Amino acid sequence: MFGKKAHPNSIDIDAFDFLDDSVEVARLWVENNGPATCLIQPDRLEKPEMFGLLLVDTIRHGAKAYSQCYDISEEEALTRIWAGVEMERAQHTTELDTIQDFQPDPEPDAET
Repeated sequence: MFGKKAHPNSIDIDAFDFLDDSVEVARLWVENNGPATCLIQPDRLEKPEMFGLLLVDTIRHGAKAYSQCYDISEEEALTRIWAGVEMERAQHTTELDTIQDFQPDPEPDAET
């Protein structure tokens, strides 16, 4: 109905045609020295454990990306990412502030 508009700071995925059969599960945003915003569509993964598997894959991809961007080893990047995960697990830096309750996607053939 209104069409989709990309956020001005979003990662451009137009060139990735291999995503054509994929569904988006989450979007992560962060403000400079501010809070993180995590938008999650939980009905796109069958079980919470699948979300955990996806997060670990994301961390591994992140280590590769940081290695290439900052000229550090993947091992160093991975160690530092896991250190950040453990710091947050040990003591949360922010409280969760839910901005919207979960709403399932409309049926695939439904007009939006």
